[in-house]
Amino acid sequence: MILVALIAILFVGGLLAWASERINPALPKYLALLTILLDLLLMTQLLQAEPDGAWLALIDVEWLPRFGIGFFLAADGLSTLLLLLTGFLGLMAIGSAWEEIKERSGFFYFNLLWTLAGVLGVFTALDLFLFFFFWEVMLIPMYFIIAIWGHENKNYAAMKFFIFTQVTGMLMLISILVLAYFHYVQFGAFSFDYRDLLNVSTSGRLEFWVMLGFFIGFTTKLPSVPFHSWLPDAHSQAPTAGSVILAGVLLKTGAYGLIRFAVPLFPEASLAFAPVAMALAAFSILYCAKVAFAQTDIKRLIAYTSVSHMGFVTLGVYAWNEQALQGAVMTMLAHGLSAAALFMLAGGLQYRIHTRNMPDMGGFWPRVPRMATVAVFFSIAALGMPGLGNFIGEFLALLGAFKANIPFTVLATCGVIFAAVYSLWVIQKVFHGEFRNEGFEESSLADLNRREMVYFAAMMIGLVWMGMYPQSFLDLSAGSLNNLLAGTQELLALAQE
Repeated sequence: MILVALIAILFVGGLLAWASERINPALPKYLALLTILLDLLLMTQLLQAEPDGAWLALIDVEWLPRFGIGFFLAADGLSTLLLLLTGFLGLMAIGSAWEEIKERSGFFYFNLLWTLAGVLGVFTALDLFLFFFFWEVMLIPMYFIIAIWGHENKNYAAMKFFIFTQVTGMLMLISILVLAYFHYVQFGAFSFDYRDLLNVSTSGRLEFWVMLGFFIGFTTKLPSVPFHSWLPDAHSQAPTAGSVILAGVLLKTGAYGLIRFAVPLFPEASLAFAPVAMALAAFSILYCAKVAFAQTDIKRLIAYTSVSHMGFVTLGVYAWNEQALQGAVMTMLAHGLSAAALFMLAGGLQYRIHTRNMPDMGGFWPRVPRMATVAVFFSIAALGMPGLGNFIGEFLALLGAFKANIPFTVLATCGVIFAAVYSLWVIQKVFHGEFRNEGFEESSLADLNRREMVYFAAMMIGLVWMGMYPQSFLDLSAGSLNNLLAGTQELLALAQE
């Protein structure tokens, strides 16, 4: 029942936060903080749980038996890592919104908590109908976060985000329904249960097209070229908390979907499609790194670098060996922290000086030394400095991918060089050189306060922990990934027979 409690607490907490605004406009943020802390406390119980087979926690009850739909939630090591990442970054998002969100704060924290509830559902639902339900739950509140509390072009960005995710989500829904129908044809009953759908036999062109529906749905959320163009607009227009959740959590749902569903459900089609997916990953890494250089809006630049770094995740997933998958998972976790921190810095800077335009900035280091030091740390983390989590993730992903496809891995490795260049370029533009304060008062440029430093310190500790002692994370996900690898090998063997 712990999984139900995790999701229910966020739903109820969101409703209470919304209602509490009538009592006191400052009350919603305290209720949201309490809700997230309670969820994080419960999540730690999963780390101490005794495994029941492959699962650390599981609930499976009938819901709509006539259509083979059940309320099936389960968490293994992979899910648990992503649940903890979600809870931790939910805490960071509330911290970044603490002073920024002043209007309709109750409704804001309601949407934030319901988005997180949807994400927890995505990471634990193993009935594909239920999975799709949670997939939609997390999108609608995020649309409102961008559309109501965003910046100058918020309506355009919110609508673009909604259209991209809804259209590709519909493609995924069609694929889910096709799988359920073929289970009916082959076994005489509809089922949306993940365990049952693994046994559905599809072959040839049909398997490819059904797999493609999942692939497009997940890589749009990841995102990957050519389904990425919604992300820079969404990030640049979203409030800081929205960017933290988008970069740190929502992108990871796409990567999780590829690992949990897209490849295991269609091992034969995925194996044939792997060179194309790896080519798209390498192209995403290089293309988005190049486009990042052309940006003057600091949040758009960070958004393009996010697409570039998530390319290593796609590369690792479609290499489909243990090292590559471990690298993909570590990259998801480390990128969640480093990208969220960079968006918090960019959002905090915009809140202070009311601009995201880098040509209007320069020479900030002497005036905001704490902010500059934090920015340097997370910039070198993002470029893959040894000793930090991003390096472990990208190194393992490239090492595993090298075994599967050498040319695309070599191309992808060039992205590490570009990452170093654009990361240092941003630091040079914003914090070094002659002081520039175009369009804002020098007095508005305040350094990070104690509350902000606590949040950034927590993320720094997380990245150092991942970099210096990655085994604690690798051990937790190893069992899940090995089960997925063994399952696909078994299905491929049966298909060849």
